[in-house]
Amino acid sequence: MNAILNKLKNMTPIQIGFYIVLVICFVVSIIFVTHNHAHYDSPIAKVTEANLVNTEEVTDINDNQDKRFMQDIMAELQNGQAKGQQIHLENEYSSSGAYDQEYEVGDELFVSIDENKEDNNLTGSITDVKRDKYIVFVAWIFIFVLLIVGKKQGLFSIISLAVNATLLTYALDVYVNTESMRLLWVCGISAVLFTVISLLIVNGFNEKTYTAIISTLLGTFLCLAITYFVLWITSENGLRYEEMEFLTRPYKAVFLAGLLLGSLGGVMDIAITIASSIFGLYESNHQISIRELKTSGMNIGKDIMGTITNILFFVYISGSIPMLILYFNNGSPVVFSLSMNLSLELARALAGGIGIVLTIPIGVYTAIFFVKRKKAKS
Repeated sequence: MNAILNKLKNMTPIQIGFYIVLVICFVVSIIFVTHNHAHYDSPIAKVTEANLVNTEEVTDINDNQDKRFMQDIMAELQNGQAKGQQIHLENEYSSSGAYDQEYEVGDELFVSIDENKEDNNLTGSITDVKRDKYIVFVAWIFIFVLLIVGKKQGLFSIISLAVNATLLTYALDVYVNTESMRLLWVCGISAVLFTVISLLIVNGFNEKTYTAIISTLLGTFLCLAITYFVLWITSENGLRYEEMEFLTRPYKAVFLAGLLLGSLGGVMDIAITIASSIFGLYESNHQISIRELKTSGMNIGKDIMGTITNILFFVYISGSIPMLILYFNNGSPVVFSLSMNLSLELARALAGGIGIVLTIPIGVYTAIFFVKRKKAKS
């Protein structure tokens, strides 16, 4: 308690006002999403009673076993002309729960109401689950954690994340609605904007930020160029684009655009780490030699490139685990399953790894260039 009071005493009026506004926003947003049923066009029903009426064990042609359940649900409509009335619903779900789930008392569901019923009892079917209050609550947890750990930098990180999400949504919307627009150009411009905006917002206008921006852009686009060259000389042999078969746009451009944006995060991470380390060493000792800065920067890069490359690898591969399990459960050969599901992910991870490794010397020499300029000015 005393620690909290001491922290409050050390805060400026602006900081206290900011946290008060933040808490008010949190409370208001939670109250709003809990009582916002009238703002939805689709009927929403709150489950008041849920009973399990049937259980059935099923086995498919590959001897995969599962259980299916049938629920009898009564729910109260929360909006629309029938607000306050009870509606009868049925819910069929499986123990695996991939596309369905069990509902409990208190859950809120989007429903469709059957029309032209002869009696007064409403019936309908479940179309989706109302999850906005959970999403808003988790988003606030994310914001509070960022602010507690990162403080001012955490706030800037939230702002840059929001700006980047808005930019990406807008860029993809422009691409989808414009037939002549090339996806690689859209994502390339977006990557430049993501890099510049993110690093300037979080780190400000200084040599460290300029170093990170230059290193990130050079590393990312070099990675893309190398990947494009390798695809060209190998005629894309070994890559399986079946997961994009339903797209009506060029699949190769979609793959390269995903690779570009996917590798951007890892490359940006190592670029800012190298820049921060070298400028930190220089600021703590202005007499440090360029050779020592170069050696230290390269050693730091070598220490972290393994972990960042592994992060990239696991992020890509983890997305394929559900499909791998599905293939194995249905008796597909191991080699066929791996090639079908991992060829694109491995290519993305390898290309991102190349970008990360190339960014280390680029970052070191770019930082040294700016350090020399600072030395010359002083």
